[in-house]
Amino acid sequence: MRYLARSLSIVARHYLDYASTAPLRATAQVALAEALAVQTGGSLGDPGRIHHEGMTARVLLENAREQVAALLHAKQREIIFTSGATESIAAATWGAVHRAVENGAIPNIVYAAVEHSAVRRSSDLFAKAFGGSVSVVGVDSVGRVDVDAFVDALTATTALAHIQWGNHEVGTLQPIAEIAAACKERGILVHVDAAQAVGHVPVHPKELGIDLLSFSGHKFGGPTGIGGLWIRQGLRIEPLLTGAEQERSRRAGLENIPAAIALGAVAADLDESALNAEASNTRNLLATALQRLTTTPGISLLGPPDADARLPHLMCLAVDGVEPQGVVLGLDRRGIALHSGSSCASEGLEPSPVLEAMGVDAQRSLRISVGHNSTIDDINALCNELPHVVSELRSLSA
Repeated sequence: MRYLARSLSIVARHYLDYASTAPLRATAQVALAEALAVQTGGSLGDPGRIHHEGMTARVLLENAREQVAALLHAKQREIIFTSGATESIAAATWGAVHRAVENGAIPNIVYAAVEHSAVRRSSDLFAKAFGGSVSVVGVDSVGRVDVDAFVDALTATTALAHIQWGNHEVGTLQPIAEIAAACKERGILVHVDAAQAVGHVPVHPKELGIDLLSFSGHKFGGPTGIGGLWIRQGLRIEPLLTGAEQERSRRAGLENIPAAIALGAVAADLDESALNAEASNTRNLLATALQRLTTTPGISLLGPPDADARLPHLMCLAVDGVEPQGVVLGLDRRGIALHSGSSCASEGLEPSPVLEAMGVDAQRSLRISVGHNSTIDDINALCNELPHVVSELRSLSA
């Protein structure tokens, strides 16, 4: 708690790492506090029980589910609450593989080389557990997968195709609808990792013709420890977590009711108008940063040059001649928080698999991501300080 107090006393911090985790929205904070107060008072029971406390919990849980479903233009029963996108991805992958094995197939999974590690590792683990295989499809220099190459990788034994909505490092949007249509013709399930899209842009999975979609609450201002898996109505898959009958027997374990209530409150605030307004603001902030920062020699954009081909809230810069860890630490000392490399590799020094797949320098990049609390002051601070940090590091290197 003393460290927390010291952290709270620091002024003029500029947080530009929303793609890792977003600050809790005020709506979520209020809803979470109220739910925890009810739980503390003993009025929030197990939603699977028929007493007053249980039924109170059930009503609040299903109301939250309805709010989240509305955000996705989905039906309430299509939403499963999970602990986050990583679990949702694993559940979608396990369900598709188990379905194929039950039908007598040796499962194959197809995904692009730029998918998140949660997709890659779940696919490798579950497919190979049953003697199956994975097929990895390459991307172009901006991180976009070629539809024809992806379709060519599909086989008669393909149980699942993964295609992310937008890349978690460079923001590249993927051709989901085209790939989904090709998979549908072949009877192949399609899962979309939308962890960087839900809560940032309108996401309507049913309109895309896909089967499964995963997302995480903390990526757009909900609490940590809560996310969801959208499962197309009519699709039956084996649950990843078994043991009891929660979530209509699709995910065992008592639901995180306070977090679900807070996530529902955030979802209720993010109608299409609010989403578009936030996306417009974040896109403009990043456009200003890009214009100013690329005047520094050796700093350039990674990913599509067209902003409409990227997610609105994140971009990735190549920074020549310096190690990214030094840049991140230098900016942190100046009150600016951002990230380098793969979103889950900050503890290691491994090159980014996303940038490697794109054929660019995989070891010298900065990811800048903004969100609902971001302002032009944050961008000004970054644009003022980054050139100085890079210049100092280059001088030391020379």
